[in-house]
Amino acid sequence: MKQIKEKHSLAMRWCHWVNFPMLSIMIWSGMLIYWADDEYSITLFGHTYFKFFPEGFYKYFNITHRLSEGMAFHFLFMWFFILNGVFYVLYTLISGEWRELFPKKHSFRDAWQVLLHDLHIRKMAPPQNKYNAAQRIAYTAIIIMGIGSVISGLAIYKPVQCYYLTWLCGGYHSARIIHFVLTIGYVFFFVVHVVQVFLAGWKNFSSVVTGFEVAETRPIKKTNGEKES
Repeated sequence: MKQIKEKHSLAMRWCHWVNFPMLSIMIWSGMLIYWADDEYSITLFGHTYFKFFPEGFYKYFNITHRLSEGMAFHFLFMWFFILNGVFYVLYTLISGEWRELFPKKHSFRDAWQVLLHDLHIRKMAPPQNKYNAAQRIAYTAIIIMGIGSVISGLAIYKPVQCYYLTWLCGGYHSARIIHFVLTIGYVFFFVVHVVQVFLAGWKNFSSVVTGFEVAETRPIKKTNGEKES
């Protein structure tokens, strides 16, 4: 028997779909700002193996000489990003959905089983409720990353006024590194998340849009000669 049941609340779906374009704008505008001082690279023993980012990358995406535009977009949309994040965290705490979201005692162990299943090494899917162990870790990590981005971003934006945040990050340059690494982490999360959506199929994707899913239910066995439902 099939029945329609609610899977994702309106508040969760709102925050999810608002956060995606918000974060995309923040990453894009951040790239326009980073172009003005692109000092980071992968260097070992005096040899640079990769520079963030090659000149061809900047030209292809038309990033060069747009510093003021990037700062305007970045400093405007960061407030919408913060408000959306604060609302989501408060909602999960007040509604009690944090119980379904935060990692459990054995989540890190079980996440390995989820990975093996996704790689088609393990045939049987690990048991899960609303979210599996890997999703719990990933979604909690993205919240922590968001908090880290806000703290390090404010430390870069106002290092004197927010000197306590700058100190917390280990100084201005450390705050900038943290902010940059977190941005790379968001891009990596996006790629993995999109791949997982395709692997999960339309049913899982549609539930994030509508909030409902069609679930299979087993018939209830009745006694005393009653018919099964």
